[in-house]
Amino acid sequence: MMITVQEAHSLISQTVVPLGIEELPLGQLLGRVLALEMTAPFSLPRFTNAAMDGFALKWSDISTASRQLPTPLHVTQKIPAGTLSTEPIAFGCCAEIMTGAPLPEGADTVVAFEESSGFGTEFVDIYKAPKERANVRYRGEEVAMGEIVLRKGTFLSPSEIAVLASFGIASAAVFKKPRISIVTVGDEVRFPGEELCGAEIYNCNRFLLEAACRSVGIEPAVAHHAPDERVVLRELLARALGECDLLLTAGGISQGEYDFVQQELSALGVIKKFWNVAQKPGKPLYFGSSSEGKAVFSLPGNPVSALVCFVEYCIPAICALAGKSAPEKFRATLEEPFPSDKKRHRFLLGRVRAEEGRLWCRISPKVESHMITSVVGSNCLIEAEPSFEKLAGGTEVLCAMLPWSDL
Repeated sequence: MMITVQEAHSLISQTVVPLGIEELPLGQLLGRVLALEMTAPFSLPRFTNAAMDGFALKWSDISTASRQLPTPLHVTQKIPAGTLSTEPIAFGCCAEIMTGAPLPEGADTVVAFEESSGFGTEFVDIYKAPKERANVRYRGEEVAMGEIVLRKGTFLSPSEIAVLASFGIASAAVFKKPRISIVTVGDEVRFPGEELCGAEIYNCNRFLLEAACRSVGIEPAVAHHAPDERVVLRELLARALGECDLLLTAGGISQGEYDFVQQELSALGVIKKFWNVAQKPGKPLYFGSSSEGKAVFSLPGNPVSALVCFVEYCIPAICALAGKSAPEKFRATLEEPFPSDKKRHRFLLGRVRAEEGRLWCRISPKVESHMITSVVGSNCLIEAEPSFEKLAGGTEVLCAMLPWSDL
């Protein structure tokens, strides 16, 4: 039975859930997703400190200072970063202070080094008074102790890792990264570098899917190629399932005499959730789940169909396994008519661009599912619901960025 695109997404989201949690050190957190909420163990800054090199003092002492009439102050101490002062600042006195050093008791302002006669003397002339309380970082002004700093589901980039390190957190609980296996199928397929004979073709899907996985931060665990021979196919599918959390296959999923993938998955205990989606391209898409809860996507053999299905369905599933949100789609305006289909949801590769605060999109001139060169120059997937008429230029449509592209 053929189902709609929306029904396919619903079945996938009901089946695919985040993997378990693991604790990793800071150096291994890049690209992972936080599994537990992180609250501040202390205030940030942890103590009131100087925002620059200069002199810590009482603003009332230098409120009238100028180049013409500088204010002299007695330098009673030096405070490097990492050192606590035990001597309060008295009226008429100041302390040499370095950036990040704790502000001494009694001081309320820091005058920049450049607005003084300089370091290294017992007395200093202040040439200009900043605003009162200037150049001071106050305890807790950035983050209060106990405040939520990073929420569960946060993607950990260098920025978030820096925040964890700033709070002295040496490791964090993150969702496990999905392991993905790839199996391509077909007697007619040869690998790049090999010589073709007769009606043989090169294996495009293997390298397409490997690169697509890497574009979303996943290095495939294993990749196999299976001939159209049931025993070998079953053996390779079983091996691939044993080494992954999500299995991707390409080819052998239609209704041809040599399309054995669906039957062999069933023989391995994979339960079919759906097969055939009312979409173009990519109608013969299969999705199932193994007895261990491993997700299985069997993609059509045509490379553009495989790519469309990967972007539309596999990426959200990979994100769900990793505990993060799928990339959001957006709306753009067609620059020219879109050849919609009267019965099926239509997906076409294209290019989106921004101009004067508005997004515009144009479909690739090559629209057939076997035309892999339509990918070149494309940066998005453009879609439209079934319609008896072409969508006219100027119509707003839904788009998804290809994960390796940008505007």
